[in-house]
Amino acid sequence: MALDKDFFDRQGVAVEVSGIFRAGPEIMTAFAGNALDMAYVGEAPVTTAFANNMAKVVIVAQVNTEGSALSVSKKDSEIKNLSDLKGKTVAVPGHSTVQDFLLRKGLRQQRTDLKDVNIIVVKPPEMISALRTGQIDAFIAWEPYPSKAITMDVGRNLATSHDIWEGHPCCVLVSGSEFFKTNPDKTKAVVRAHIQATDFIQKHPDEAVRIGVKYTGMDEKTIREAMKTVHYTYHLSIEGEKEYVKFLSELKYIQADDPQRFTDLLINQELLKDALNK
Repeated sequence: MALDKDFFDRQGVAVEVSGIFRAGPEIMTAFAGNALDMAYVGEAPVTTAFANNMAKVVIVAQVNTEGSALSVSKKDSEIKNLSDLKGKTVAVPGHSTVQDFLLRKGLRQQRTDLKDVNIIVVKPPEMISALRTGQIDAFIAWEPYPSKAITMDVGRNLATSHDIWEGHPCCVLVSGSEFFKTNPDKTKAVVRAHIQATDFIQKHPDEAVRIGVKYTGMDEKTIREAMKTVHYTYHLSIEGEKEYVKFLSELKYIQADDPQRFTDLLINQELLKDALNK
């Protein structure tokens, strides 16, 4: 939205799109190599990379809450809830992604042992084909892939991320720590453009759909379906991040004894407040 509506230019900051990444962990690897200044990325891989000292970053704004879904084959009527995934193969975009977190959280809610589910990594663009050909029994991904499975008549939603964890934080806007320190004005300008883009989506949903079609290459029906489950917001989810920290620690992905202190170090709340007070 910000690119299409020239919000970055209006805020006086030049933005170069560095590349398209297939999953959050790849973005964090790019930060580790100093190849990025800022990025839109899932909160879970940011948390994992930060905790493991893989990348020095800071979260400066929320992007959205919810917006993922667990898809199963439309032809498979045997799978009616998450507990029915026992003995099945389920694809996630990557380990320590938001979707990996949601799947594991959902299985725990159903008291299903994680060892009883074969969790594999498949990149989202390949998930629908894998589901259609029976290579996997289910996949969990960010939108618009679950909605595309529906409009292609391949899959159906077993559960949305709203069903698993209502209001959960999903993607965030992050900055490299060094870039944040040395370019405060540029960072703030990007955040302000992000705020404008988010407000634009809320006020002009039909135009937002058109832009979504343009940038994803998917059809309008799919984009409209997908945007029903994505809640765009720039307001930071502090409690949500603390829950991520606790859960990821339990899974041994990270080690964080004090979730509050960890969250305070990872998330900068002041920049967003400053950006909102123009």
